[in-house]
Amino acid sequence: MACKLSELVVDSRDPEALAAFWAAVLDYRVLGREADGSVEIGPEAGFGGAAPTLVFGPVADPTPGKLRLHIDVNPTDRDQDAELERLLSLGARPADVGQTGDEGWHVLQDPEGNEFCLLRRRLEP
Repeated sequence: MACKLSELVVDSRDPEALAAFWAAVLDYRVLGREADGSVEIGPEAGFGGAAPTLVFGPVADPTPGKLRLHIDVNPTDRDQDAELERLLSLGARPADVGQTGDEGWHVLQDPEGNEFCLLRRRLEP
């Protein structure tokens, strides 16, 4: 038997705000809040479903420097350009990590500076 990815934990200065951003990006909902200020978001099915949940945990000073992990997202109901505009309107910012301009993806940062990529291929919701 293999493992299943069930959740991804993200250090955050403002878990509520970052959870709201990612919930809007992924069409997730808040699944729970912990006494320490952590916020878990996920799909309607909740924890243990087909898609992993995201837990935003409060930290006073997130680890500086390049993260060793980032999230890739794909549009589901629009093309890449329209989804890029939506993500930017939610608070994402373009990030320069040395792209040539010929890539099929956009590198962005969430409101706390975590890098993620918007890929081109549309996926079924």
